Amino acid sequence: MIYQWLKQSFNIDYPKGIALEGLFVALLVFLVSVAVLSVVIPILRRHKVGQQIHEVLENHAAKAGTPTMGGVGFIIALLLVLLLWVVLEVCGVIGEINKNGLVVFAYTLLLGVGNALIGIVDDRAKLRRKQNEGLTSRQKMLLQIVIATAYVAVMAISGNLPTSFAIPFTSYELPLSYAAYPLYVLIIVGFVNSTNITDGLDGLASSVGITVAGTLLLLSCFIGQRYMGVISGALVGALLGFLVFNHYPAKVFMGDTGSLFIGGIIVGCAVSSGNLISIMIMGLVFVLDMLSSMLQTLHYKRTKKRIFLRAPVHHHFEMLEWKETKIVAMFCIVSLVFCVIGFLGVILP
Repeated sequence: MIYQWLKQSFNIDYPKGIALEGLFVALLVFLVSVAVLSVVIPILRRHKVGQQIHEVLENHAAKAGTPTMGGVGFIIALLLVLLLWVVLEVCGVIGEINKNGLVVFAYTLLLGVGNALIGIVDDRAKLRRKQNEGLTSRQKMLLQIVIATAYVAVMAISGNLPTSFAIPFTSYELPLSYAAYPLYVLIIVGFVNSTNITDGLDGLASSVGITVAGTLLLLSCFIGQRYMGVISGALVGALLGFLVFNHYPAKVFMGDTGSLFIGGIIVGCAVSSGNLISIMIMGLVFVLDMLSSMLQTLHYKRTKKRIFLRAPVHHHFEMLEWKETKIVAMFCIVSLVFCVIGFLGVILP
């Protein structure tokens, strides 16, 4: 209905309609996110839901007690707006419903929410123990594997899981058949952990997340995937709203609740769109930050020497006495470069 009105009144074609709808959703989620967080942050502060600082991060000592689990706020805002959008979609107010597209849309959201629930359990465990460690690595990994496996299963059963990987900058697709299923689980678990690890400086995960989600919105216009445009636009708005309170010096942290949700939504869009490799290139800053931590651990176990002054690598730059704002800006610039490469990998076969 709205698409038809736009086309007739302003000669707006389908890709432009996707862009406008995504931007409108982003604006609405942004406004709701700011409003919700304005209520949630005082509640977190009143209940002393404060961040515990790892003892080795002595330069972050002043941040101890800053409200955490702020991801709950922007997730609530995103879900409220998208629930309204789905109701309008089903009622035929904003366009002709695509049942299959709506199912994939729902599965992507559930992947994000499922990982966010793991984050909530982890964050609450940290608060109970009054330390920076919640669930054990094994417990968290097991739960993430369960969520990822369930997502891959329902996507496969519904016939929405590609079993071939599109190779960037080519028209070739690598056929993997059933071997794609465990590979998807591995990639999903790895990526959500990478967004989790990157959440270590004020505004870092949210800023990098905005660059990736914004590129996904642009990509959705070029490949004609309206539902991906809506969900990526919603993520842009949610993170912008959160960044109002999370920029340096942060008034709230997203916690594992928010960072795992970001990873789930982005990798869900990557899988469902059929452009997994290209979108993982867009999110390569997250991945490289996680790999720096893994390399540091493995190298130290073998040689008792460190590659970086401190891992993950964003803390290495802190040890070089870079300001947090400078590190975040650098990560965003590098992220934009990867986003451009990943974007071109899809549209220039």
